[in-house]
Amino acid sequence: MYKIIGTDGREYGPVAAQQIQQWISEGRVNAQTLVQPEGGTDWKALANYPDLLPPVAPPVSQPVPGPSAKPPGADKKIAAGICGILLGSLGIHKFVLGYTSEAVTMLLVTVLTCGIGGVVMHVIGLIEGISYLTKSDEEFVATYVTRKKGWF
Repeated sequence: MYKIIGTDGREYGPVAAQQIQQWISEGRVNAQTLVQPEGGTDWKALANYPDLLPPVAPPVSQPVPGPSAKPPGADKKIAAGICGILLGSLGIHKFVLGYTSEAVTMLLVTVLTCGIGGVVMHVIGLIEGISYLTKSDEEFVATYVTRKKGWF
C-alpha cells in the first residue's frame, strides 16, 4: 500500500499498486508524483518505484519500404509488355495502360485494313512491349503512368 501527493498538494491513500497503475493510465499521476510506501517516512518520485509503473510495451516499428517495394503503377509493366509483344497489332497493351484512344487507333488500323495495317501495328506493339519490359519499374512508372507517353 502507498500514499501519494496529488497535483492539488493533498495526500491520498493508502492505495494499492493497482490503483496507482490505473491513475497512471488515466493521466492522474505521473513519474514525478510523490509516493510514500506504507510504513515509510520518505517521499520519493513515482519513477523510483519501478514495480508501480505499468509495463512498457515495445514501440511498434513501421515497415520501411525496402529496395523491393514497387512504385504504384509498376504492376502493369509485365502485363503491358507481354500483351505488346504477343498482341501488339490489337493494341491490348494500350488498353492495359489506360490509353484508350491509342488502343482503339491500333485496333481500327488492324481491322479496317483487313490485317495489312496490322503488320505495322504489330511491329509497333513489339517495340513498345520490349521497351516496357527493359525499363526499370521507376522509369516505366515515370514514362507511361505519370507522363502518359502514348507512343514509343
